[in-house]
Amino acid sequence: MAGSPPVLLGLRDAAMPGPGRGGGQGPAWATNKLGGSADRLPSVRPGSPCCGLCGKPLAHLVQVYCPLEGSPFHRLLNVFACTERGCWGAPRGWKVLRSQYLQAQEQETEDFRAKQKQESSFAAKDWCDEADDWGVSDEANSPACASLQLLGLNEAVSSSLSREIECASQFQQLNLSEATDGSGSLNTHPPVSEGMEMSSPAPVFQPFYISVVDEEDYTGFLDTDHADKLLKEYQQREGVDLEQLMSERFAGEGGNEKYEKSEVKSMDHTFHKFMKRISLCHEQILRYSWGGQPLFITCPPANINKGIPACSNCGSNRIFEFQLMPALVSMLQSDSDLSVEFGTVIVYTCERSCWPTDFNTHQTPLEEFIFVQEDPDQRLFK
Repeated sequence: MAGSPPVLLGLRDAAMPGPGRGGGQGPAWATNKLGGSADRLPSVRPGSPCCGLCGKPLAHLVQVYCPLEGSPFHRLLNVFACTERGCWGAPRGWKVLRSQYLQAQEQETEDFRAKQKQESSFAAKDWCDEADDWGVSDEANSPACASLQLLGLNEAVSSSLSREIECASQFQQLNLSEATDGSGSLNTHPPVSEGMEMSSPAPVFQPFYISVVDEEDYTGFLDTDHADKLLKEYQQREGVDLEQLMSERFAGEGGNEKYEKSEVKSMDHTFHKFMKRISLCHEQILRYSWGGQPLFITCPPANINKGIPACSNCGSNRIFEFQLMPALVSMLQSDSDLSVEFGTVIVYTCERSCWPTDFNTHQTPLEEFIFVQEDPDQRLFK
């Protein structure tokens, strides 16, 4: 849509050479990755998030290095989730933390402190511009370029997928928080610091680099009938019909039948729209669009925009930044029987991307808002 923020897609790339370490020329915290351990930005305290329900350590799912145009900060977002089945769809079973690190010297710090008092307006940088996505400098031999050649997109995006930044190398562990309950209703309570310390090691998924492409690069490969085919295959594979099963679920429960039928059609339409959009690129594990619109897999609450809490640090509104996609579920690998299931996980962050400006002190990562929608199989058919 003209005028709307661009949508960047994250794809799983090559396995990382160590337990969550960058392996590239840039610092580890400038690496986009899934699994492994969260990396620490300089001057930011590491966190050890635990589940607010069962108390067990949360597993790190994704790390997104996402500086904003017009901001002097390096910027990092980390998403964690509980691997206990009963906690997957619960608000307190997920956490998302934002960390930032000021690149400027003291005078620039003072200038930014004054600027931050005004209404800030940032634009998203090309997500892959400054990120160490795959940890190699040879563009022709990078795993990202190899995968793009297979997808027929090498010429379109390979040049933008091999830029690294030159910064000091340090590490970190992060956290994150907030969400919704399993019914899809919003949890509007302010972020909590519960479960931030753990006594046992956190579960770890095998780390992989995340490469980044522009969704527009895939538009020429879309078969307009493919989305309908995907939906039919999904229903045949699961042996279910969404509209029929939803109708049966509501049958006999009383209430307004007209309302129930309209809800069924709305849910089916939302799911169909979701499947059609991701059919552009089935392998996407993450959609990034700062200030854009999320892609819901089932109908969100009618009051979702009003229910997204303001930033707990500065009081500004939160806006959509990125979401995790269903393909990520099957790509989470571990030596043990670890798993996390979801339909989509949507992250909203402070529109000002606020951050304490006292560079002499170590800061604590700021919790942002996370909205979890379960897979229709979990939510509708259990």
